[in-house]
Amino acid sequence: MAIGFLVSCKRSDTKIKERISNADSIAINYFKGDGTMDTVVAVKILRDKKIMEQLCSLISQESADVNTKCGYDGSLHFFKENRVEQDIDFRMNDKECMFFTFKQEGKLSATVLSPEAKQLLETIRK
Repeated sequence: MAIGFLVSCKRSDTKIKERISNADSIAINYFKGDGTMDTVVAVKILRDKKIMEQLCSLISQESADVNTKCGYDGSLHFFKENRVEQDIDFRMNDKECMFFTFKQEGKLSATVLSPEAKQLLETIRK
């Protein structure tokens, strides 16, 4: 007999967290902010472990359905020993489309970009 229960409507993405949490640096490209990827206006490199861990937690916090019509406001590139481990695109300047989007096991996946994640990305950019 199988017994199951629902703990919460939110479901975290532990696979992406495992993949990105071992990064030793993160390169963040910020685009124009209108959803197009054609212009990088700022690049930031993160090596602060505390901020990196916070960002990893926020990225993996809540899975979402993929919406390919949203566009992107930036990209994150997780490095381990000078090799890219994971690329993640993000959209944060449209209330209806606040997502992190990435390839996972050959498929496009997404997680929610929360107000806290947006604030952190904006703080890093300054």
